[in-house]
Amino acid sequence: MTFVGELRPVRSVHMKAGKLAEPIAAFAAHLSGLGYTPLTIAGYIDAARHLGAWLALSGMDVSALDEPVLERFAEHRCRCGGSRTSDRLSSKYVRRVSRFVQYLGESGVIPAATPTAVLVDPLVARFGEWLRRHRGLSEQTIARHVRMISRLLPTLGNDPSTYDAFCVRAVILDEGTRCSPAHVKTMATALRGYLRFLATHGECRPGLDHAVPPTPDWRLSALPRYLPTEDVTRLIEGCNLSLPHGIRDRAILLLLARLGLRAHDVWAMEITDIDWTAGMVRVRGKRRREVRLPLPQEVGDALLAYLDRARPPVDEPEVFLRCVAPYTAFANSSMISAIVRSALRRAGINDAPSQGAHLLRHSAATAMLRSGATLDAIGALLRHESPDTTAHYAKVDVATLRLIAQPWPEDM
Repeated sequence: MTFVGELRPVRSVHMKAGKLAEPIAAFAAHLSGLGYTPLTIAGYIDAARHLGAWLALSGMDVSALDEPVLERFAEHRCRCGGSRTSDRLSSKYVRRVSRFVQYLGESGVIPAATPTAVLVDPLVARFGEWLRRHRGLSEQTIARHVRMISRLLPTLGNDPSTYDAFCVRAVILDEGTRCSPAHVKTMATALRGYLRFLATHGECRPGLDHAVPPTPDWRLSALPRYLPTEDVTRLIEGCNLSLPHGIRDRAILLLLARLGLRAHDVWAMEITDIDWTAGMVRVRGKRRREVRLPLPQEVGDALLAYLDRARPPVDEPEVFLRCVAPYTAFANSSMISAIVRSALRRAGINDAPSQGAHLLRHSAATAMLRSGATLDAIGALLRHESPDTTAHYAKVDVATLRLIAQPWPEDM
């Protein structure tokens, strides 16, 4: 800090990074390689310099950086110099510093943080591996099943040979007093699978999976939640094609609305899945089942426009990427549903029966039915395992249902 005319202190514009100067320069190059703008990089670098200055003022070495030290930095009242006018750090500022500390761990400057190990019963861990190898479930579903069984294990006990129908039934009924029906239904599914696994390996008596009580489910009792065709058109036409994310979102919405894909199907789609010559697209569905679907002209044109004009030129296998740095695939499939929600707001559709990607899947099936497609054709496109699931859409054909409806006895 210097003084002008002995009247007032003049702070340096930038804080001194100290021993972090070289890692900060490497971090800036790393962010530039990911496609961050110079303005964004400058924000990250300023925050990293602040961390270096604070460590020097606190008398701590870089090697001391860990989670508790980072928490102390986030809570300190800043007197570190530089051009900052606030002595409190915002959550965004702290996130930038956390990103820099993560980079230090990945590059070996400091010891990388090791995730806390979660202890899982050996049998439950084997159950998770069995689901992975023989059932073809996604990692997210396997983790959920393992987590739910681990929650039930203290009540069930660690010795499967002692399990009986009474304790199996009681543990689910007990969960029903604390959780929603949807959660209990998922937990019952996980428990049935676990009991079948145990019986297959001789760990418990067979047939106990039948003791798991069913959970009432009336999800197929109501009409499918869908958008009229004109609203789907408004949704798609609301994308701003002068912006990269508008071109991307239009391609995503068309895949959902014309092919009835699930959010995960779109999220997991890779460039090699598109066969331009044959006009087909490969879809990876539930339980790792793959199917080839015809690519309509409108959808193909939208995909080509995105790949040619809007997709960042990075070496990533997934078709759809973030439109801001870092240019990577979406973290999970929920981002596809978030794009649908944004499109609904943009189109001014405030009365949509639901807000996720499945809304367009239901809309695609309903539109096919009303245009004369058979339930078998709809089931084939949507890749339903059971015809009962497809039959759910027959209820939207009210005109036909009126022809076969029988009058009430008192009206005869």
